[in-house]
Amino acid sequence: MKNIPDLFILSEHADLLKKLHEWDIAYHQNDAPVVDDATYDAAKKRALEIEAQYPELAKDGASTHVGAAVSDKFRSVQHSVPMLSISDVFNQSDVADWFNKLTSRELFIELKVDGLSYSARYENGRLVRGLTRGSGTQGEDITENLKTIADIPHILRGDFPDVIEIRGEVYMTRADFVALNTQSDKQFANPRNAAAGSLRQLNPEITAARKLSAFAYTYGEISSRDFETQSQYFDRLESWGFKTTRTWARCARTLDEIQQVYNDIMLMRPDIPFDIDGLVLKVNDIATQERMGSRANSPRWEVAYKFPAARAITTLRDITIQVGRTGVLTPVAELEPINIGGVIVSRATLHNADEIQRLGVRIGDKVTVQRAGDVIPQIVDVAEKAADATDFVFPTTCPICGGNVVQESGMVARRCINTMGCPAQLIGELEHFVGRKRFDIDGLGVKQLENFVGRGWIKTPADIFELIANHGDEIKRMEGFGEKSVDNLNTAIENARNVDLHRLLFAIGIPEVGEVTAKILARTFGTLDAVRNAPAWKLKSIDGIGDVMADEIVTFFADEHNKNALDKLLKQINVRDTVVSQTKTDGPLAGKKVVLTGTLSNYTRDVAKEILERMGATVTGSVSAKTDIVLVGTDAGSKLAKAEQLGITIWDEAEFDRAISEFKS
Repeated sequence: MKNIPDLFILSEHADLLKKLHEWDIAYHQNDAPVVDDATYDAAKKRALEIEAQYPELAKDGASTHVGAAVSDKFRSVQHSVPMLSISDVFNQSDVADWFNKLTSRELFIELKVDGLSYSARYENGRLVRGLTRGSGTQGEDITENLKTIADIPHILRGDFPDVIEIRGEVYMTRADFVALNTQSDKQFANPRNAAAGSLRQLNPEITAARKLSAFAYTYGEISSRDFETQSQYFDRLESWGFKTTRTWARCARTLDEIQQVYNDIMLMRPDIPFDIDGLVLKVNDIATQERMGSRANSPRWEVAYKFPAARAITTLRDITIQVGRTGVLTPVAELEPINIGGVIVSRATLHNADEIQRLGVRIGDKVTVQRAGDVIPQIVDVAEKAADATDFVFPTTCPICGGNVVQESGMVARRCINTMGCPAQLIGELEHFVGRKRFDIDGLGVKQLENFVGRGWIKTPADIFELIANHGDEIKRMEGFGEKSVDNLNTAIENARNVDLHRLLFAIGIPEVGEVTAKILARTFGTLDAVRNAPAWKLKSIDGIGDVMADEIVTFFADEHNKNALDKLLKQINVRDTVVSQTKTDGPLAGKKVVLTGTLSNYTRDVAKEILERMGATVTGSVSAKTDIVLVGTDAGSKLAKAEQLGITIWDEAEFDRAISEFKS
């Protein structure tokens, strides 16, 4: 007799599928998961149990589902071989059920890296396309983004098939994740979100600015194969120029050996520099893999042996505020210390004010804490509300310096705008200030700046110019310094006293203002006073300066702390004003807007930009209908495609050389 589900089962199954779909969209498309892995895994496991009991529900159910539909922000490309997900197992009994059905029991065990899956297609050894997993059958075209990741070679080394799709995981190390959150206004919840959000950018330059890493571990389409096992495939990957997780990979032939590997990796987990959430158990013999084949959404020859979620409940004692080097205020939960997975946790991130409101957390509540990726603990939810709990009020002034705190329109983060005088931001701002394209003070690196700031000798940029006069003798006695090095530093500082206006504007750390924008401001206004007093409406009317940037400029110069720090600096330096009409009007590129993309053979980007500007051009960073010329080098990306779409004139390096020759003659 047919096993027919009742209405309660049907309703439960439908509700589970709805939740899984919503959670998949949040995780795979938005890179912002709304539930933890344990909650997701439990829901999916229950849906699969129902489908096993009532097979008719398996059609279009959890057992056939992979990833999420491709976002409409990206071009959709069909995978030549579907990118399937991996079935999960959670305990020794689940592993035994799978293992005992195998005919070949030599396993290759790899780390399950917590990142974003990719597929990189190579034809004749050259990278031609990169895709995300997407729905498993359709992926998002992220070719130009993948090309920015050093671990993914553009050209394969050695002997390789004519066609091969290398598949693996893009991830971010925990150290790089912490650095990104320290430097960025946007705060990511964990390294996986940071990696996914960085890789799925419409602008590859943003991806390139983030430090992403990648491992390779499997393949899709392949024209020929000279390896017989998964372990031999790792040999090939490494010979072609890829990184693998071989350092932690193990072979096993019995259930006891599998569990020993699991136990060993669990102990090593805190020392592995990136997040993992389990092990992948694979039949090592590839011929056996091919015979076993796949289910609708996962291979039969591999499973993911998941690690348990590390959670505990404790009391939220207080919420304090940390100020990062970019001025972003991050709320931190001060907890009653609790042991979570062998680690004593007393603090957890709350990310931002919106997260506090979303969680509904109050000081005194009992909260569920999870070690997210075993790095930065986070509060998952309120486990029990306390009757005497108190609300947290987010500060409107910086707790470090007293500067004003703002929240720009459309931004989650709240930021101290006292860029030049906030001690929490000081090291990062000073490092930027003394850089090559700003004040160019050689001999003041991060180590030296931290030393001088720590001794209280530098509190604002202006103090740099009195450093030797006030503390020169003491510096000479410090380790790493001497008479000669102090003289050299003094010379560099003195040479920096005369600075061009655009370098000063770039150096003082106005949010959103980079080198190009600083030059636009200098050429438009000519003097620092004119820039400082420019109203927002006038700034917004300038080509290349948008609404957000204009508001940031006005806000920066209106802040009293910044005014005082800048006035103090101006007493130490001489600013060379810019002749507003200095842009060439008689050069061959006068009035032309030019965009650079790709790598030129005979010119660095800076040199090419300088030559173009001498010829009268304005060099901008993005292609638009107002762009006149796009100068293209090798490995040009989306800017070239957009230029072709808009019908913009495209120069290669030969055309650029001809223009230079004509200009010189």
